[in-house]
Amino acid sequence: MDFIGKRRLWFIIALCIIALGCAFLIFRGLNFGIDFTGGTRLMLNLPGGFTTSQVREVLSKVEAKDASDRTVTLENSYIQKVIGAGGEEVVIRTVTLTEDERAKLLTAIAVEWPEFSEKDIRNVENVGPVVGGELLRNAFLALLLASVGMVIYISFRFQLKFAVAAMAALLFDAFVVIVAFSVFKLELNSPFVASVLTIVGYSINDTIVIFDRIRENLKYNPGLKALPETVNLSINQSLIRSINTSLTTLLVVGVLLFAGGDTLKPFALPLFIGIISGTFSSIFLASPLWYELKIRERKARV
Repeated sequence: MDFIGKRRLWFIIALCIIALGCAFLIFRGLNFGIDFTGGTRLMLNLPGGFTTSQVREVLSKVEAKDASDRTVTLENSYIQKVIGAGGEEVVIRTVTLTEDERAKLLTAIAVEWPEFSEKDIRNVENVGPVVGGELLRNAFLALLLASVGMVIYISFRFQLKFAVAAMAALLFDAFVVIVAFSVFKLELNSPFVASVLTIVGYSINDTIVIFDRIRENLKYNPGLKALPETVNLSINQSLIRSINTSLTTLLVVGVLLFAGGDTLKPFALPLFIGIISGTFSSIFLASPLWYELKIRERKARV
């Protein structure tokens, strides 16, 4: 397949995705969760046992004001089963609740679980936005450090142009993951940081494999005229390996997405989309972008 000859088509597709993503971010925005905006965290013992779907159904009947002063139901709150002193307990993380809203929530819980009482309230606390701000800074710092480390490594092992092309592809992948949170209105909490860093690591692995193949093939055919054929050959040699790796990974992530329940969905869904994006960027963006940079460098020297 002629990847280099159709490189402008791949660039146009990527730009269309970026434009569409920007539109979603501008008009739909991001749904920042309790880890970023602050909120209320409750740990409760529910006598007789429970399921997360049962708890979510109860929360869907309770209304509260969010950080933007909009009236919302608590259906999208984070729900987690934990092992406490009395066996299985539930942790619920919601928008910041007033005393009245908290009372409404506990009343709804008591209606569903008649044996529920004050002694079953293990802990109730508010998480302020300061914690969220710190988490956001740490997330960007982690991504920045990872990016700087990869630029240094790729520049040392290959050359700076390879590093620039790889980072452009990684930024595209990170952007796609962020847009996925906007499109599906997923809450941005700790899983957001994990999913972005996971995709960055996954995508760079695929990209490096193709770059290594290009470097090896250039030893046998270093001429500028043969460069398109060399890059195309390198991508095609790595194509089956990249696709098979992505498909097997998607199968595992797909199981997490469709069988892992609501708790894993905010992590598994963007990861699923990010793997597809990472495969696309590794094959169709990184190497053609490196080729474009190489050609422009040669033309500038003439």
